[in-house]
Amino acid sequence: MQKKLIAIAVAGALGAPAVALAQTSTVNIYGTITYEYGIADQGNGRPKVDYADSPGGSAIGFRGEEKLGGGLSAWFQCESSADVRAMDQTGFCTRNSAVGFKGAFGNLHFGRWDTPFKRAMNQGTVGAEETGLLGMSFVAFGGSGGADATGTGPDSQGRQRFKRREAGLTYYESPNFGGFQVLGAFSSGNAASDNAALDQSANKKPRIWSLGGTYNNGPIAIGAGYEKHKQFGAFSLLGLPPAADLDDKGWGISAAYTFAGKVKLGGTYLDRNWQTAPGRNLKKKTWTIGVDWAIAGPHSVQAQFAKAGDSKGNSLVAINEAGGGGAASGPDTGAKDYEIAYSYAFSKRTRVKFGYHKTDNDNNAAYKLGNVAGLLTRGDSQSAWAFHIQHRF
Repeated sequence: MQKKLIAIAVAGALGAPAVALAQTSTVNIYGTITYEYGIADQGNGRPKVDYADSPGGSAIGFRGEEKLGGGLSAWFQCESSADVRAMDQTGFCTRNSAVGFKGAFGNLHFGRWDTPFKRAMNQGTVGAEETGLLGMSFVAFGGSGGADATGTGPDSQGRQRFKRREAGLTYYESPNFGGFQVLGAFSSGNAASDNAALDQSANKKPRIWSLGGTYNNGPIAIGAGYEKHKQFGAFSLLGLPPAADLDDKGWGISAAYTFAGKVKLGGTYLDRNWQTAPGRNLKKKTWTIGVDWAIAGPHSVQAQFAKAGDSKGNSLVAINEAGGGGAASGPDTGAKDYEIAYSYAFSKRTRVKFGYHKTDNDNNAAYKLGNVAGLLTRGDSQSAWAFHIQHRF
């Protein structure tokens, strides 16, 4: 009996530090798990496909904070993709991840994060998912998600994309002034270390500069932003050496208003300009309008319409804004995007959704829907029915 008591006492003494550490630790685990299954019509010449995806920010993350005194805190976050299909096995800290300091001056951090421009445009993005078969970011924004201006990471530079989760950012967020906040960030020039000094076919130092302002107060949400992609272009033209110093830029505004706490109406407008060769540009304007209607109890309906205008300017090459076989500047190079979905919330953390999505291209356009295959014929359309489940923890 005495030996048992001694063993219990020793075990308790050894375990006490671990218990104390667990009690004082600031590290929290959080995440979102999504799964989507649907049937897509990929257009003429391609088979219909039943498609499983894990879109919409499916991730698991760790975050923590240490109080340093005087109102100053050090913090970190490491957020990684969580693909429950077990098809896309990426590494740690592939999503919003950073280390930084925050206090009365605001928040200064370093890492991979949604750009200020993306956060500004998200204020008015209402009525649809961002990615997957029910994702509507492709026609309006060139997609949404990971991007790497340094050109050295697992993601491409994504020249078409203006809703970016960018790598290697130095990022500042101002304090919140009655709902108003200013955001600014720039990416590193890592790619320069990978380019030979005399290699004119590679970008010299591609980077992004991103600015945004947001206002959130009660039922009102407003965002405005500007973003520049420096030295992103590397197109050759008529046998001439590719031009490295070609810049892309875009500006946009977004807004949303919630009526009586039940009907949220939002819209966005985006104006982009790509330099595709010295003296040549491709210009594109897009807009969206969407609604999220909480009908009663757990039942709600979401819908969104997006429109991409024709590619203006004098470009002889395409940007492939939505990952498909796009066209150079000219007529009939736009598209329309439609979605409607029903959602049922089992709780604040768990919901299911069923919806229909169609991308309808003009005669010279080839925007594609989600992650399905690109179109074989310009002017064709793609559509999908999909079931989506999401659980937050």
